[in-house]
Amino acid sequence: MFEGIGTAIVTPFKDGKLDVEAYEKLLKFQIDNQINAIIVLGTTGEAPNVSMHERDILIKKAKDICGEKAQIIVGAGSNGLSHTMELIKNAEKNNADGLLIVTPYYNKPTQKGLYEYYKYISEHTDLEIIVYNVPSRTGVNILPETVYKIASDCKNVKALKEANSSFDQINKDLLLLKELEDFKVFSGNDDTAFQLLASGGDGVISVASNVIPWQMVQMFKSIKNGELEKARKLHFSYYQLFKNLFVETNPIPVKAALYLMGFINNELRLPLVPASESTLKILNETLKGCGVI
Repeated sequence: MFEGIGTAIVTPFKDGKLDVEAYEKLLKFQIDNQINAIIVLGTTGEAPNVSMHERDILIKKAKDICGEKAQIIVGAGSNGLSHTMELIKNAEKNNADGLLIVTPYYNKPTQKGLYEYYKYISEHTDLEIIVYNVPSRTGVNILPETVYKIASDCKNVKALKEANSSFDQINKDLLLLKELEDFKVFSGNDDTAFQLLASGGDGVISVASNVIPWQMVQMFKSIKNGELEKARKLHFSYYQLFKNLFVETNPIPVKAALYLMGFINNELRLPLVPASESTLKILNETLKGCGVI
């Protein structure tokens, strides 16, 4: 399992179809800036709105371009086990390096249900698994004790992506899960990534690194090198960007930012729609303010 910065890459569209040319350009931008992993078809990649055939294209293209320079982690979670397993088999077929499995949304399983869900998945794939906790999206919060039990019993559950903004839970994650050998704890929120990393976390699965990959990599390296003041300055230099990339539902703002940077069309698939004029104005000012454009 990687350590460092993993970019939750957007999925570019043009006239309703995949924009493969723009996707290639984005991937090369990430690799040129030393990103450690590409997370394909996560929340930021609009996974629910991408067909199985399109998943083939996106995963294969990421593998082709990134090669050995970055791991390819594929979002393969769903709200039901059978569909999740279908997505996992697709990721395996396309030579993914690992899986990002979100807690099942809408169903609101108990902690026991979550344990059984991840245990079943672990027993039916050899790929390494990142448990993805994002209660604001799924309606369920997986507790640190549950993740610990899953990881203790399942040899290929190797990391947690924590997108819960509770510092109390983040601290419990780090206190409990870092006892496990080779288990990684990743921040799922850019605005609290500095704090998690400074407390002993292993990396970030980042939205902002679509826009500022080099800066996110430098913040991580600075913390690992013990240069906390340097990392703190980077964190606060881009803090407003971290916040403004979520002024509307992700990935609406980050796609708007990449559009303003000239990387992609400002296009999403329903039920998501492009950023409002007010959001475009906010992002334009923010990107100029931190020297991105």
